[in-house]
Amino acid sequence: MDIAGIPVGTSDFVEIRNEKFYYIDKSALIEELLKTRGTKVTLITRPRRFGKTLNMNMLSEFFDIRKDSKELFEGLSISYNKEICKNWMNQYPVISLSFRTVDGLDFNSAAEQLKTIFSDIYIEHYYLLESGKVNEIQKERFSLLARKSPDINEFKNSLVLLANMLESHYGKPVILLIDEYDVPLAKASENGYYKEMLDVTRGIMQVIKDNKSLKMAVITGCLRIAKESIFTGTNNFVPDTISDTRLDEYFGFTQKEVEKLLEDTSLTSHAAEIKEWYDGYNFGGFCIYCPWDVMNHVNRLLLNPEAKPASYWKNSSSNAVIRQFIDSFGVAVKKKFEILMSGGYIIQKIKDDLTYDYLQSSEENLWSILYFTGYLTKAKETTDRKNLPENTFALSVPNTEIRGIFEDAIETWFTENASQWDRKALFSAVWAGSAEKVSAEITKLLRRTISYHDYKEDFYHAFFAGIFACAGYNVESNKEHGEGRSDIVVQDYTEDRVAIFEVKYSKSQENLEPDCMKAVAQIDNKMYAKELQEDYSQVVCYGISFYKKRCMVKLKN
Repeated sequence: MDIAGIPVGTSDFVEIRNEKFYYIDKSALIEELLKTRGTKVTLITRPRRFGKTLNMNMLSEFFDIRKDSKELFEGLSISYNKEICKNWMNQYPVISLSFRTVDGLDFNSAAEQLKTIFSDIYIEHYYLLESGKVNEIQKERFSLLARKSPDINEFKNSLVLLANMLESHYGKPVILLIDEYDVPLAKASENGYYKEMLDVTRGIMQVIKDNKSLKMAVITGCLRIAKESIFTGTNNFVPDTISDTRLDEYFGFTQKEVEKLLEDTSLTSHAAEIKEWYDGYNFGGFCIYCPWDVMNHVNRLLLNPEAKPASYWKNSSSNAVIRQFIDSFGVAVKKKFEILMSGGYIIQKIKDDLTYDYLQSSEENLWSILYFTGYLTKAKETTDRKNLPENTFALSVPNTEIRGIFEDAIETWFTENASQWDRKALFSAVWAGSAEKVSAEITKLLRRTISYHDYKEDFYHAFFAGIFACAGYNVESNKEHGEGRSDIVVQDYTEDRVAIFEVKYSKSQENLEPDCMKAVAQIDNKMYAKELQEDYSQVVCYGISFYKKRCMVKLKN
């Protein structure tokens, strides 16, 4: 398959099928949803970029009475279920809308975006104004809503009105599809107008409450907002989250689907790297790949077989939730992050029902957000993680991509916070040649950080360089000096002085002293200070060894 066949950046089911783009068949989702036809409302929550919008687009094309979709679904799994196709394909009026583009910095701008979405839906069904089966009062309200003229409060019941009119016109109840229902609430929470948006959202959701014009509704989002907040009074409401098992294989790619994709694109040699970077999400009973990542990387590999994996998911949306998490809580949370970043797992209770206005009210809420939004996943089952209390899971970082997102967030946090820490005692000790004091001050600062890279030397290099760089010193790392490359060189031009640090990572606390002595010896053997002595009046050299959050420092005489 050539590059033209890989769809990236489109969730349009019709375009993908008509253009014969590569499509991983998820049409069995239709059959699964119809197994429980007594369920009036199904809420499906999955992380972003896991195929929610494409699946909702597919559902719309299948059910919409205005379409003829037989050719689109030909050869797909659902086409072999003749009974379902006969009774359901293009047999019902459909209202399909998405809130994923609502992104207002204030309530008024968000409200205008919502009004545009509803106006567009009304314009789509403008033919209802010519219907002899719809009463004139409904038509008057319809015209106002289509023109966007009313106040946002007038739009609260707009879906109820549209559903009633569609049922009158077609003589059949409506199938309602709402994609990314919680995006307006998430943006409102970020920007300080949550109460106003919650009120509007409650009004919009009146359409699913004891509505005789509604055949069924499917709603998607990232979080299951607490039932008391939005879905109060909704009967026959069934959520399907990443903790459930019913619909897991329909959102994201399974192992078999990725293997088939790589075989079809002649990229099977890249299977291991794709698994390491983009697999690892445990949804119910399935291990799932992020489809956005997989398709983007396959696309890049077809363009350039030497392309390395990249963080496509990170670049597709904001990752502010991680930074909010790090800023909000103290030592206990930081320790848990260090366990996760070292490849371990934490045991954590997860709340199914959340409200955006209380997301940061407890540590439990924030771990729940990271789980439901795809930053953490259930760790693979082992003996010591069985028989956990209800709603309590062993959580781990899913893959290399997400670990990189965490690392970036931690580095940003460290850069911003280190500049505010009191480091005067450390700097004074460095220039005074007091190794013991330098060791004590570095240990204090180490205990304030969040470590990653499993305490390897590159973590300590980044930590040490960051401490000095954000204080106005010129810092060079691994630059050639003498007969080798010294780890860290800190230059103080104003005071005509320079400090050289050789850093070693110790595998045990007992090795701190011998490793520190090796670092000092290396400075001597490689003559790191020789050329710098000609440029500065003061040159101090230190060997440093680290073990987790302990260190030992020795001055080279």
